[in-house]
Amino acid sequence: MKKICLLLFLFSTFLLHTSAKQRFTVLQWNIWQEGTMVKGGYDAIINEIVRLKPDFVTFSEVRNYHNSRFCDRIVSSLKEKGETYYSFYSNDTGLLSKHPISDSTIVFPLENDHGTIHRMLTEINGHPIAVYTAHLDYLKDAYYNVRGYHGSTWAEIPKPESIAEVLAFNDASLRDDAIKKFITAAKQDIENGIIVILGGDFNEPSHLDWTRTTKDLYDHNGMIIPWTVTLLLDNAGFIDTYREKYPDVLKYPGFTFPSDNPLVEVNRLTWAPKSDERDRIDYIFYYPNKKLKLKDAVIFGPKGSIRKAERIQETSRDRFITPLNVWPTDHKGLFVTFELKE
Repeated sequence: MKKICLLLFLFSTFLLHTSAKQRFTVLQWNIWQEGTMVKGGYDAIINEIVRLKPDFVTFSEVRNYHNSRFCDRIVSSLKEKGETYYSFYSNDTGLLSKHPISDSTIVFPLENDHGTIHRMLTEINGHPIAVYTAHLDYLKDAYYNVRGYHGSTWAEIPKPESIAEVLAFNDASLRDDAIKKFITAAKQDIENGIIVILGGDFNEPSHLDWTRTTKDLYDHNGMIIPWTVTLLLDNAGFIDTYREKYPDVLKYPGFTFPSDNPLVEVNRLTWAPKSDERDRIDYIFYYPNKKLKLKDAVIFGPKGSIRKAERIQETSRDRFITPLNVWPTDHKGLFVTFELKE
């Protein structure tokens, strides 16, 4: 009887272990200049990664200050905490992986701070996976124009009168150029049977969020706007994890910026102090694959946001993984769980 119980225990443990191996998590996180804008920010980044143990992290705002190599420092700091991660040198964006990296490439190079995209290749249980990290051009942010602020200088301006005017300003940025480079690179991965994941701070809202139901909310100024970057990805077949999980934009707005941060003065957290500038600009996308299934998507960060230069608590149905203690950034992140099928 004892032998049977032992065998059943071992078998159940094996099943649990096998099941756990089939899931992996991705964390998208704009870390606000490597966590340097908040006292204790770098340590907070380390502590949160140790807590969440994501398989992959797609960083935005990696700066390599003072000729340092940020991702190398992160890997070393995590090792001191008992966590093994892999990475490679990159600038503006960064990648961490719990799984050995077999290849890394620059998809969209950094030039004059107009954004970057990097790619890494790895595998989980024999499944090849390409993870891309994007931090897109922060200038010509036309969603600020809609709210009465210039999207490059953030000076107050008259609100635009047409969607064409908004998109003309928006598409003068390099965000669409970068995402087109990603789509081209990812197409090759997809043709080779590789699972493709993209995480990033796009500095641009989603066409799925600026709809008829939201045109008179959040200072959208009555506009329904087909924002370029997410529409390009949609047309190329990529799926927005948060909107797939939560298609109701009213109940689940999913705002990621600007995040409240109790350690930072409000005037350092807002770019448009007279408006409701809340938006969802941080994303994780994936390309459909018969071996891949989306299981969950949760906002990572405080429930607080900034609206019209005031700290508020979100009352939506959005789910949050709230910080341990220090929040190192002015963005909220996204924590997504996938399942691999045999």
